[in-house]
Amino acid sequence: MVDPANTVGIPVNPTPLLKDELDIVIPTIRNLDFLEMWRPFLQPYHLIIVQDGDPTKKIHVPEGYDYELYNRNDINRILGPKASCISFKDSACRCFGYMVSKKKYIFTIDDDCFVAKDPSGKAVNALEQHIKNLLCPSTPLFFNTLYDPYREGADFVRGYPFSLREGVSTAVSHGLWLNIPDYDAPTQLVKPKERNTRYVDAVMTIPKGTLFPMCGMNLAFDRDLIGPAIIVQSNLSLSLNVHTMYFGLMGDSQPIGRYDDMWAGWCIKVICDHLGLGVKTGLPYIYHSKASNPFVNLKKEYKGIFWQEEIIPFFQNAKLSKEATTVQQCYIELSKMVKEKLSSLDPYFDKLADAMVTWIEAWDELNPPAAAAANGKA
Repeated sequence: MVDPANTVGIPVNPTPLLKDELDIVIPTIRNLDFLEMWRPFLQPYHLIIVQDGDPTKKIHVPEGYDYELYNRNDINRILGPKASCISFKDSACRCFGYMVSKKKYIFTIDDDCFVAKDPSGKAVNALEQHIKNLLCPSTPLFFNTLYDPYREGADFVRGYPFSLREGVSTAVSHGLWLNIPDYDAPTQLVKPKERNTRYVDAVMTIPKGTLFPMCGMNLAFDRDLIGPAIIVQSNLSLSLNVHTMYFGLMGDSQPIGRYDDMWAGWCIKVICDHLGLGVKTGLPYIYHSKASNPFVNLKKEYKGIFWQEEIIPFFQNAKLSKEATTVQQCYIELSKMVKEKLSSLDPYFDKLADAMVTWIEAWDELNPPAAAAANGKA
């Protein structure tokens, strides 16, 4: 049995890492009382709250937080017809927050995620660990058996090629959960009382060519790597955009739900592998407080459970062209492959492929190249 941490009495950090370079994106349909627990770690940062469901409902945010809030009416007003690419009645709506942010980094967390404790009983500052993950290189080309060689107390083991020890830039930090695991509905049904109590003190790079099931409830990424910036890597100038962090069409009026983060993760991994970027998973942990209804989840997931047996081989075999040197180009290529290869599975994938293109168009309208370049230099 694990419990969330008690953060009462922990002072707000007066010198938080990357305070002016990071936004926190939270999708919600309810009051954000959970932020009281997170106050010592999150209050110094700017919040972007994406309100799903009834736009007339007032969302309470604890006093002292700096935030902007967008509901469905705001999304429709800002994006116009292109708002169709933003999901409704699904946590996938969070990606609108990624679109309107202008910061270098994004941390996104769900409103049922509380502060976890490490094995010593100390409250875990999840955001600080995500930042550490993002600021250190990844090693996708060769697996280090001591996990992250850049962490204090670790290094590259004997036999690790010296030519690869510089690593590559880290684009994504994927955190984990204590208490309620991120299970699909069938697993929830057969293991209704199972709780994750194991705190594994490890961070690892997901190897190149390996997909993973990305969970969006405890996630951070570098918006200047998969966001608007110009970087140089392997003597190749890459204009990268956060287009990969699109959570697809899910929820209301769609035949599938609860696969939004999975879809984004598969797209991200294929594109990061192609462009030579890294994805880390492991620490930090959050305390996931609430198990969603497995019968409701099954209704949302059941098509995806069948479809993923074809979707995953599709991504495993997806090969992007040498001409695709930007995330925009990679994402457009992927959207064409989705339309060509997955439309026979269900007409939904035709619609999804079109939405992927609309997402890029909407992103570019809110983040024009000139502004993006200026933001990257700031």
